[in-house]
Amino acid sequence: MKESSDPLRQQLVRLLDWEEAHVGFDKSVEGIPADKRGSHAAGFEHTPWQLLEHLRIAQEDLLEFCVNPQYVHARTWPDDYWPKSPWPADGKTWDQSIADFKADREKLKALARDTTVDLFATVPTGKGQQTYLRTILLVVDHNAYHLGQLVAVRRALGIWH
Repeated sequence: MKESSDPLRQQLVRLLDWEEAHVGFDKSVEGIPADKRGSHAAGFEHTPWQLLEHLRIAQEDLLEFCVNPQYVHARTWPDDYWPKSPWPADGKTWDQSIADFKADREKLKALARDTTVDLFATVPTGKGQQTYLRTILLVVDHNAYHLGQLVAVRRALGIWH
C-alpha cells in the first residue's frame, strides 16, 4: 500500500475519527456502565448495546464490500444489522464489539490512504455508482447518525458525562 499526502484522502481519514464537529466513537462508548448497556431509555427504540453492535455490523459490512473480492450482499435489512437482544451477552462481548469496530475503522482509514485504490472507481462487487469514496462517506455518515443517537440515549439514561 502506498500512502498519499492527498488532501482528500487525509480528510477521509480524519472523518472516520471525526471529533471536531461532534462526539466521536471512542468518547461515545467510553464509561457506559455494564448495568446500563441494555437499558431502554423512554422515547428511544434502541439500547446502547443495540446501537454499538449495529454500528459494528454495518461498518464491517461496508468494509467487506470494499475489500473482499468475493463479497456478496447476503444480509437482510433490518434483521441482520441489529442484534436480537437488547443486552450484550457479557462484558467480554461488549469489549469485543468495541475492539472490532475500532479495528475495522483502522482498515477503512488504511483504505482511504491507499493510493493504489482509485477512490472514484466503482467497487468491483457493487452496482451502479457504488464507488470507494461513496462507501467511505456512507460509513462516516451512518456512524455520525447513530453516535448521535447513542449520546442522546446516554443522556436520557443519565449516563452521559
